Amino acid sequence: STVREPDKILSRAATLLHKLGIKGDIHLFSLPMSKDRTKAIKVYRQLFEEMRLEQKAGKRLAVAVEGDAGIYASVHYVLDLLEENGIPVEQLPGIPSFIAAEAAAKLHLIPGNITSDELDMYLSHHHVPVIMKLSQCADIVQDYMESHPQYSYHYFENISTAEEYHSSHQAELKRRVFPYFSLMIIFNEQIRKDN
Repeated sequence: STVREPDKILSRAATLLHKLGIKGDIHLFSLPMSKDRTKAIKVYRQLFEEMRLEQKAGKRLAVAVEGDAGIYASVHYVLDLLEENGIPVEQLPGIPSFIAAEAAAKLHLIPGNITSDELDMYLSHHHVPVIMKLSQCADIVQDYMESHPQYSYHYFENISTAEEYHSSHQAELKRRVFPYFSLMIIFNEQIRKDN
């Protein structure tokens, strides 16, 4: 995504790509920033159409975002459209901003336990809880899934290893033993769709 000045488009993503020596066609797009997402959605739909045509022509494509994929970047609109149209998509992680900030400040993020009341508060106020080290609060999370099946639960363990595992099947997750290296992301899908 980019920022438009009166006579030119500035792109931090393009600047980084050039500094990394990445060759090839780099197409910039200007994304309107507003709480009203109507114009942004129009840009994403246009980007999807362009990518669909390029992909049909046999090209491999990448979208470089100026924020973390899935945190500051809202490119998931394009990814959803691609997948809905049968075009395979892979989302590659970078270093999330909160991890980079924590490292720069020499802080240490220590995950604590979560309560059902805290989950209710977060989810009802448009937050997306990320619970790390689920082994410390497995009973609470599994009981919460049982009493709140309307939410979407994405469970991960041993990410980026040969033993990596991901599931969003609640029936299976309610019975699973959560190891130390595990985390869960909980979405209120209705709020996510509205944004």
